[in-house]
Amino acid sequence: MRAAHPPSRRPTHPPARPPSRPPSRGPRRLSAAAALLTAAAVATSAAYAPPAAAQDDVILTDPRITESSGLAASRQHDNVYWTHNDSDDGPYLYAVDGETGETLATLTLRGIGEPRDVEAVSLGPGNELYVGDIGDNMGGSWSYVWVYRLPEPKQLRDATIDAVQYEVQYEDGPRDAEALMVHPKTGRVYIVSKKKDGGAALYAGPEELSTGSMNVFRRVAPINLWVTDGAFSPDGSRMALRSYVGGRMYRFEDGRPEEDGRLDVPLQSQGESMTYTADGSAIVFGSEGKGSDLVWREAEGGGSSAGSEGSGSGSGASGDGSGDSGDGDRDPVTSVLMVGAGIGVVLLLRRLLVRRPRRD
Repeated sequence: MRAAHPPSRRPTHPPARPPSRPPSRGPRRLSAAAALLTAAAVATSAAYAPPAAAQDDVILTDPRITESSGLAASRQHDNVYWTHNDSDDGPYLYAVDGETGETLATLTLRGIGEPRDVEAVSLGPGNELYVGDIGDNMGGSWSYVWVYRLPEPKQLRDATIDAVQYEVQYEDGPRDAEALMVHPKTGRVYIVSKKKDGGAALYAGPEELSTGSMNVFRRVAPINLWVTDGAFSPDGSRMALRSYVGGRMYRFEDGRPEEDGRLDVPLQSQGESMTYTADGSAIVFGSEGKGSDLVWREAEGGGSSAGSEGSGSGSGASGDGSGDSGDGDRDPVTSVLMVGAGIGVVLLLRRLLVRRPRRD
Protein backbone atom coordinates (compact mmCIF):
# COMPACT_ATOMS: atom_id res chain seq x y z
CA MET A 1 0.00 0.00 0.00
CA ARG A 2 1.41 3.20 -1.08
CA ALA A 3 1.82 5.91 1.36
CA ALA A 4 -0.49 8.77 0.77
CA HIS A 5 1.17 11.80 -0.74
CA PRO A 6 0.57 15.09 0.92
CA PRO A 7 -1.50 17.50 -1.15
CA SER A 8 0.60 19.47 -3.58
CA ARG A 9 1.26 23.14 -2.85
CA ARG A 10 1.65 25.86 -5.36
CA PRO A 11 4.74 27.97 -5.01
CA THR A 12 4.05 31.04 -3.00
CA HIS A 13 5.04 34.58 -4.01
CA PRO A 14 5.49 37.60 -1.84
CA PRO A 15 2.43 39.86 -1.80
CA ALA A 16 2.29 42.42 -4.58
CA ARG A 17 3.32 45.90 -3.64
CA PRO A 18 0.74 48.61 -4.16
CA PRO A 19 1.44 50.78 -7.18
CA SER A 20 3.68 53.68 -6.36
CA ARG A 21 2.12 57.14 -6.24
CA PRO A 22 3.62 60.10 -7.99
CA PRO A 23 5.43 62.54 -5.73
CA SER A 24 3.06 64.91 -3.95
CA ARG A 25 2.52 68.23 -5.64
CA GLY A 26 1.47 69.86 -2.42
CA PRO A 27 4.77 71.67 -1.73
CA ARG A 28 4.88 73.03 -5.26
CA ARG A 29 1.27 74.17 -5.04
CA LEU A 30 1.92 75.84 -1.71
CA SER A 31 4.96 77.64 -3.10
CA ALA A 32 2.97 78.86 -6.09
CA ALA A 33 0.12 79.87 -3.81
CA ALA A 34 2.47 81.85 -1.60
CA ALA A 35 3.91 83.63 -4.63
CA LEU A 36 0.43 84.46 -5.93
CA LEU A 37 -0.68 85.70 -2.53
CA THR A 38 2.33 87.98 -2.36
CA ALA A 39 1.56 89.33 -5.83
CA ALA A 40 -2.06 89.96 -4.88
CA ALA A 41 -1.03 91.80 -1.73
CA VAL A 42 1.43 93.97 -3.63
CA ALA A 43 -1.11 94.80 -6.36
CA THR A 44 -3.87 95.61 -3.90
CA SER A 45 -1.70 97.75 -1.62
CA ALA A 46 -0.30 99.65 -4.60
CA ALA A 47 -3.77 100.32 -5.92
CA TYR A 48 -4.87 101.82 -2.64
CA ALA A 49 -1.82 104.01 -2.05
CA PRO A 50 -3.29 107.55 -2.29
CA PRO A 51 -1.34 110.77 -2.56
CA ALA A 52 -0.70 112.62 0.67
CA ALA A 53 -3.72 114.17 2.33
CA ALA A 54 -3.43 117.78 3.48
CA GLN A 55 -5.95 117.12 6.26
CA ASP A 56 -8.51 114.53 7.29
CA ASP A 57 -11.61 114.01 5.17
CA VAL A 58 -14.78 115.76 6.31
CA ILE A 59 -18.40 114.64 6.04
CA LEU A 60 -21.05 117.25 5.19
CA THR A 61 -23.57 117.02 8.02
CA ASP A 62 -26.36 119.27 6.73
CA PRO A 63 -29.30 117.06 5.63
CA ARG A 64 -30.29 119.74 3.11
CA ILE A 65 -27.06 119.22 1.15
CA THR A 66 -27.82 116.10 -0.86
CA GLU A 67 -26.32 116.98 -4.26
CA SER A 68 -23.20 119.04 -3.56
CA SER A 69 -22.17 119.94 -7.09
CA GLY A 70 -19.80 122.87 -6.60
CA LEU A 71 -17.08 124.09 -4.24
CA ALA A 72 -15.33 127.42 -3.75
CA ALA A 73 -12.85 128.27 -0.99
CA SER A 74 -13.50 131.50 0.90
CA ARG A 75 -10.66 133.99 1.29
CA GLN A 76 -12.36 136.04 3.99
CA HIS A 77 -13.21 133.12 6.25
CA ASP A 78 -10.52 130.59 7.13
CA ASN A 79 -11.21 127.00 6.04
CA VAL A 80 -14.74 127.79 4.86
CA TYR A 81 -16.14 126.43 1.58
CA TRP A 82 -19.18 127.46 -0.41
CA THR A 83 -21.32 124.74 -1.95
CA HIS A 84 -24.79 124.24 -3.40
CA ASN A 85 -27.15 121.53 -4.54
CA ASP A 86 -27.50 120.45 -8.15
CA SER A 87 -31.15 120.94 -9.05
CA ASP A 88 -34.62 120.99 -7.47
CA ASP A 89 -33.35 122.94 -4.47
CA GLY A 90 -33.63 126.68 -4.98
CA PRO A 91 -31.40 129.78 -5.04
CA TYR A 92 -29.23 128.78 -2.08
CA LEU A 93 -25.55 128.72 -1.18
CA TYR A 94 -24.18 127.01 1.92
CA ALA A 95 -21.04 128.01 3.84
CA VAL A 96 -19.47 124.82 5.18
CA ASP A 97 -16.85 124.51 7.92
CA GLY A 98 -13.84 122.66 6.50
CA GLU A 99 -12.98 121.16 9.90
CA THR A 100 -16.38 119.90 11.08
CA GLY A 101 -18.49 119.69 7.92
CA GLU A 102 -21.20 121.77 9.59
CA THR A 103 -23.11 124.51 7.77
CA LEU A 104 -22.21 127.94 9.13
CA ALA A 105 -24.53 130.07 6.99
CA THR A 106 -27.14 129.80 4.24
CA LEU A 107 -27.44 132.49 1.58
CA THR A 108 -30.62 133.02 -0.42
CA LEU A 109 -30.08 134.68 -3.81
CA ARG A 110 -32.65 137.39 -4.56
CA GLY A 111 -33.39 139.08 -7.89
CA ILE A 112 -32.87 136.07 -10.16
CA GLY A 113 -35.19 133.64 -11.92
CA GLU A 114 -35.93 130.08 -10.83
CA PRO A 115 -32.65 128.12 -11.06
CA ARG A 116 -32.73 125.23 -13.52
CA ASP A 117 -29.54 123.18 -13.06
CA VAL A 118 -26.90 124.82 -10.87
CA GLU A 119 -23.55 123.07 -11.37
CA ALA A 120 -20.74 125.37 -10.24
CA VAL A 121 -19.57 128.11 -7.91
CA SER A 122 -16.36 130.13 -8.03
CA LEU A 123 -14.87 133.06 -6.13
CA GLY A 124 -13.43 135.86 -8.23
CA PRO A 125 -11.55 139.10 -7.55
CA GLY A 126 -13.16 141.44 -5.06
CA ASN A 127 -14.60 138.49 -3.12
CA GLU A 128 -17.42 138.13 -5.63
CA LEU A 129 -19.15 134.75 -5.81
CA TYR A 130 -20.17 133.47 -9.25
CA VAL A 131 -22.75 130.70 -9.53
CA GLY A 132 -23.08 128.72 -12.75
CA ASP A 133 -26.63 127.65 -13.66
CA ILE A 134 -25.09 125.94 -16.68
CA GLY A 135 -26.22 122.31 -16.58
CA ASP A 136 -28.26 121.00 -19.50
CA ASN A 137 -29.16 117.35 -19.10
CA MET A 138 -31.70 117.65 -21.92
CA GLY A 139 -29.01 117.37 -24.58
CA GLY A 140 -28.57 121.04 -25.43
CA SER A 141 -32.18 122.10 -25.18
CA TRP A 142 -31.50 125.44 -23.48
CA SER A 143 -30.74 128.19 -25.97
CA TYR A 144 -28.96 130.06 -23.17
CA VAL A 145 -27.85 129.47 -19.57
CA TRP A 146 -27.33 131.74 -16.59
CA VAL A 147 -24.49 132.96 -14.40
CA TYR A 148 -25.26 134.72 -11.11
CA ARG A 149 -22.94 137.09 -9.25
CA LEU A 150 -23.17 138.22 -5.61
CA PRO A 151 -20.79 139.58 -2.96
CA GLU A 152 -19.43 137.15 -0.40
CA PRO A 153 -20.66 138.40 3.00
CA LYS A 154 -18.07 139.57 5.52
CA GLN A 155 -20.00 137.91 8.34
CA LEU A 156 -21.19 134.33 8.22
CA ARG A 157 -24.88 134.21 9.05
CA ASP A 158 -28.07 133.32 7.23
CA ALA A 159 -28.95 136.13 4.85
CA THR A 160 -30.80 137.07 1.67
CA ILE A 161 -28.50 138.82 -0.80
CA ASP A 162 -29.23 140.56 -4.09
CA ALA A 163 -27.60 138.83 -7.06
CA VAL A 164 -26.97 139.90 -10.65
CA GLN A 165 -28.09 137.52 -13.41
CA TYR A 166 -26.27 137.18 -16.75
CA GLU A 167 -27.49 135.36 -19.85
CA VAL A 168 -24.86 133.20 -21.54
CA GLN A 169 -24.62 131.51 -24.94
CA TYR A 170 -21.84 129.48 -26.59
CA GLU A 171 -20.62 130.56 -29.99
CA ASP A 172 -21.05 127.04 -31.40
CA GLY A 173 -24.46 126.24 -29.95
CA PRO A 174 -26.03 124.87 -26.74
CA ARG A 175 -24.23 122.25 -24.68
CA ASP A 176 -24.10 120.71 -21.24
CA ALA A 177 -21.50 121.97 -18.77
CA GLU A 178 -20.63 121.52 -15.10
CA ALA A 179 -17.46 123.55 -14.61
CA LEU A 180 -17.34 127.34 -14.20
CA MET A 181 -14.13 129.12 -13.11
CA VAL A 182 -13.26 132.76 -12.55
CA HIS A 183 -9.63 133.67 -13.14
CA PRO A 184 -8.23 135.17 -9.89
CA LYS A 185 -6.19 137.85 -11.68
CA THR A 186 -8.26 138.95 -14.69
CA GLY A 187 -11.75 138.18 -13.38
CA ARG A 188 -12.69 136.60 -16.71
CA VAL A 189 -15.26 133.81 -16.46
CA TYR A 190 -14.53 130.44 -18.09
CA ILE A 191 -16.80 127.44 -18.65
CA VAL A 192 -15.76 123.90 -19.59
CA SER A 193 -18.33 121.79 -21.39
CA LYS A 194 -18.73 118.08 -20.90
CA LYS A 195 -17.23 115.63 -23.39
CA LYS A 196 -20.04 115.10 -25.85
CA ASP A 197 -20.49 115.29 -29.63
CA GLY A 198 -16.87 116.01 -30.48
CA GLY A 199 -15.34 116.43 -27.03
CA ALA A 200 -15.27 118.89 -24.19
CA ALA A 201 -13.91 122.40 -24.63
CA LEU A 202 -12.85 125.45 -22.65
CA TYR A 203 -14.92 128.57 -23.34
CA ALA A 204 -13.99 132.13 -22.36
CA GLY A 205 -16.52 134.81 -21.58
CA PRO A 206 -16.25 138.49 -22.47
CA GLU A 207 -13.76 140.58 -20.56
CA GLU A 208 -16.68 141.80 -18.49
CA LEU A 209 -20.12 140.22 -18.28
CA SER A 210 -23.07 142.42 -19.25
CA THR A 211 -26.65 142.47 -18.05
CA GLY A 212 -27.85 144.44 -21.08
CA SER A 213 -26.95 141.92 -23.79
CA MET A 214 -26.22 138.26 -24.40
CA ASN A 215 -22.78 137.16 -23.21
CA VAL A 216 -21.24 134.96 -25.90
CA PHE A 217 -18.55 132.54 -24.71
CA ARG A 218 -15.85 131.75 -27.30
CA ARG A 219 -14.25 128.34 -27.71
CA VAL A 220 -10.61 128.53 -26.57
CA ALA A 221 -9.28 124.96 -26.60
CA PRO A 222 -10.45 121.34 -26.77
CA ILE A 223 -10.40 119.34 -23.54
CA ASN A 224 -10.00 115.56 -23.67
CA LEU A 225 -11.95 114.77 -20.51
CA TRP A 226 -15.52 114.21 -19.35
CA VAL A 227 -15.41 117.30 -17.12
CA THR A 228 -17.49 117.54 -13.95
CA ASP A 229 -15.63 120.49 -12.42
CA GLY A 230 -12.57 122.69 -12.57
CA ALA A 231 -10.55 125.22 -10.59
CA PHE A 232 -7.85 127.83 -11.09
CA SER A 233 -4.96 127.91 -8.65
CA PRO A 234 -4.91 131.05 -6.48
CA ASP A 235 -2.07 132.59 -8.51
CA GLY A 236 -3.86 131.79 -11.78
CA SER A 237 -0.96 129.82 -13.24
CA ARG A 238 -2.67 126.42 -13.11
CA MET A 239 -6.00 125.02 -14.17
CA ALA A 240 -7.20 121.70 -12.74
CA LEU A 241 -10.08 119.72 -14.23
CA ARG A 242 -11.73 116.61 -12.86
CA SER A 243 -14.10 113.91 -14.02
CA TYR A 244 -15.74 111.10 -12.10
CA VAL A 245 -12.65 108.86 -12.24
CA GLY A 246 -9.69 111.03 -13.17
CA GLY A 247 -8.44 114.49 -13.98
CA ARG A 248 -5.95 116.69 -15.84
CA MET A 249 -3.61 119.49 -14.87
CA TYR A 250 -2.85 122.43 -17.17
CA ARG A 251 -0.49 125.36 -17.16
CA PHE A 252 -2.50 128.49 -17.85
CA GLU A 253 -0.93 131.48 -19.59
CA ASP A 254 -2.35 134.28 -21.76
CA GLY A 255 -5.81 132.79 -21.50
CA ARG A 256 -4.89 129.39 -22.92
CA PRO A 257 -4.30 126.01 -21.24
CA GLU A 258 -1.34 123.74 -21.87
CA GLU A 259 -1.71 120.17 -20.63
CA ASP A 260 0.74 119.36 -17.88
CA GLY A 261 -0.02 115.84 -16.73
CA ARG A 262 -2.59 113.79 -14.91
CA LEU A 263 -4.49 114.77 -11.79
CA ASP A 264 -5.34 111.91 -9.45
CA VAL A 265 -8.88 112.17 -8.15
CA PRO A 266 -10.23 110.25 -5.14
CA LEU A 267 -12.79 107.53 -5.73
CA GLN A 268 -16.12 109.07 -4.71
CA SER A 269 -19.73 108.05 -5.21
CA GLN A 270 -20.38 110.86 -7.72
CA GLY A 271 -17.48 113.30 -7.73
CA GLU A 272 -18.66 116.62 -9.15
CA SER A 273 -16.81 119.35 -7.30
CA MET A 274 -13.32 120.64 -6.57
CA THR A 275 -11.48 123.78 -5.48
CA TYR A 276 -8.02 124.89 -4.48
CA THR A 277 -7.66 125.92 -0.86
CA ALA A 278 -7.28 129.66 -0.39
CA ASP A 279 -3.50 129.38 0.05
CA GLY A 280 -3.05 126.99 -2.90
CA SER A 281 -1.48 124.26 -0.77
CA ALA A 282 -4.17 121.67 -1.46
CA ILE A 283 -7.07 120.72 -3.69
CA VAL A 284 -10.39 119.80 -2.10
CA PHE A 285 -12.66 117.29 -3.86
CA GLY A 286 -16.38 116.85 -3.21
CA SER A 287 -19.16 114.51 -4.21
CA GLU A 288 -22.91 114.41 -4.54
CA GLY A 289 -25.02 112.40 -2.12
CA LYS A 290 -26.37 112.80 1.38
CA GLY A 291 -23.55 112.88 3.91
CA SER A 292 -20.97 113.23 1.14
CA ASP A 293 -17.33 113.86 1.91
CA LEU A 294 -14.72 116.52 1.25
CA VAL A 295 -11.29 115.08 0.49
CA TRP A 296 -8.05 117.10 0.70
CA ARG A 297 -4.96 116.37 -1.39
CA GLU A 298 -1.68 118.27 -1.35
CA ALA A 299 -1.07 120.49 -4.38
CA GLU A 300 2.13 121.74 -5.95
CA GLY A 301 2.64 124.75 -8.17
CA GLY A 302 -0.66 126.40 -7.25
CA GLY A 303 0.91 129.32 -5.41
CA SER A 304 -0.65 131.63 -2.89
CA SER A 305 -2.59 134.59 -4.15
CA ALA A 306 -1.18 136.93 -1.54
CA GLY A 307 -2.42 140.39 -2.33
CA SER A 308 -5.24 139.06 -4.50
CA GLU A 309 -8.79 139.15 -3.24
CA GLY A 310 -10.06 136.21 -5.30
CA SER A 311 -9.40 132.57 -4.68
CA GLY A 312 -9.84 131.50 -8.28
CA SER A 313 -11.50 128.35 -7.03
CA GLY A 314 -13.91 126.38 -9.12
CA SER A 315 -16.94 124.21 -8.57
CA GLY A 316 -18.02 120.93 -9.42
CA ALA A 317 -14.48 113.31 -6.91
CA SER A 318 -6.92 112.85 -5.33
CA GLY A 319 -4.01 114.37 -6.45
CA ASP A 320 -1.09 116.49 -5.58
CA GLY A 321 -1.97 119.00 -8.27
CA SER A 322 1.39 118.81 -9.90
CA GLY A 323 0.43 116.54 -12.73
CA ASP A 324 3.72 114.66 -12.41
CA SER A 325 3.52 110.97 -13.11
CA GLY A 326 5.36 109.62 -10.10
CA ASP A 327 4.45 106.58 -8.07
CA GLY A 328 1.73 108.47 -6.22
CA ASP A 329 0.12 109.74 -9.43
CA ARG A 330 -2.05 106.75 -10.20
CA ASP A 331 -5.51 107.38 -11.62
CA PRO A 332 -8.53 105.52 -10.20
CA VAL A 333 -9.10 103.52 -13.39
CA THR A 334 -5.64 101.98 -13.00
CA SER A 335 -6.36 101.36 -9.33
CA VAL A 336 -9.59 99.54 -10.15
CA LEU A 337 -7.82 97.36 -12.72
CA MET A 338 -5.07 96.54 -10.24
CA VAL A 339 -7.58 95.63 -7.54
CA GLY A 340 -9.43 93.46 -10.06
CA ALA A 341 -6.18 91.69 -10.89
CA GLY A 342 -5.54 91.14 -7.21
CA ILE A 343 -9.00 89.61 -6.75
CA GLY A 344 -8.40 87.32 -9.73
CA VAL A 345 -5.13 86.15 -8.21
CA VAL A 346 -6.84 85.44 -4.88
CA LEU A 347 -9.52 83.36 -6.62
CA LEU A 348 -6.83 81.37 -8.44
CA LEU A 349 -5.03 80.90 -5.15
CA ARG A 350 -8.18 79.52 -3.56
CA ARG A 351 -8.61 77.07 -6.39
CA LEU A 352 -5.05 75.83 -6.02
CA LEU A 353 -5.37 75.34 -2.30
CA VAL A 354 -8.63 73.38 -2.40
CA ARG A 355 -7.62 71.11 -5.30
CA ARG A 356 -6.37 67.74 -4.04
CA PRO A 357 -4.08 65.28 -5.90
CA ARG A 358 -6.05 62.65 -7.79
CA ARG A 359 -5.50 59.09 -6.60
CA ASP A 360 -4.31 56.64 -9.28
